[in-house]
Amino acid sequence: MKKTIGAVILALTIITVALPDAHAATPRRIISLSPSATEDLFAIGAGSQVIAVDDLSNYPASAPMTSLSAFTPNVEALVTYKPDLIILNSTATKAEDIRKQLTKLNIPVYWEVSPTSLTEAYAEITDLGKVTGRSAAATDVVASMKKRITASIKNHKKGKSVKFFHELDNTLYSATSETFIGSVYKSFGLTNIADAAASADSYGYPQLTSEYIIKSNPRIIYLADAEYGESGKTVDARPGWKNLVAVRKKQVIALPTDIPSRWGPRLADFYEFVGTSLNAIG
Repeated sequence: MKKTIGAVILALTIITVALPDAHAATPRRIISLSPSATEDLFAIGAGSQVIAVDDLSNYPASAPMTSLSAFTPNVEALVTYKPDLIILNSTATKAEDIRKQLTKLNIPVYWEVSPTSLTEAYAEITDLGKVTGRSAAATDVVASMKKRITASIKNHKKGKSVKFFHELDNTLYSATSETFIGSVYKSFGLTNIADAAASADSYGYPQLTSEYIIKSNPRIIYLADAEYGESGKTVDARPGWKNLVAVRKKQVIALPTDIPSRWGPRLADFYEFVGTSLNAIG
């Protein structure tokens, strides 16, 4: 089933966090209701402490995926796992109420709120390292990410003359430079055609029109919806799109599944992917 735009935006906008009691015992039965947090936990070596993850936490393959929902958490279902820590996404349905119920049951909650910068993404990894007793490993993961991301930007940075369109779905929702994903492209010096339409959506995810995109004539099109069937071929078939520079020069690029919507260790992979794609600009 295709993701709704709400689900895509939730994945992108899920870091202010509330840490569990620093004096509490190291958790050994963690439930992660966040795909990004799941990736963080396994990257810092805390995978053995995770007993269950939500139904969207599909990476790494060894993560104990369940039918638990990150979008609509169910307290009764969570309690059956006898967790000693639950990572709860602040934008989940009735998240505050869920947190209160869990607190009354004396179940510690790591309250996750979305990052707006790399610094905040690194902070979540660091915090989870502290909570799980994996601080040294978390520090190493962050250091590796910084090194890879810095190198990618340095080696592939382009100028503002390179305009791009990031497509969230085929109804033409996009992301401005003020969003987390938009900041990735901004770091390469690119011009985001969605920025001029920022006032159309206060959250940074405006829905563009086909006419607007054609007029903007982006040099690159990044498809975040490739996993749902969109491709250079389907874009070319859209009325009026075949004359876009991105289409004529075959610079319609399918983004890797999931990576662009998560802020864990694979962010470095995303930066490297974008950087490499810029090498092919004609």
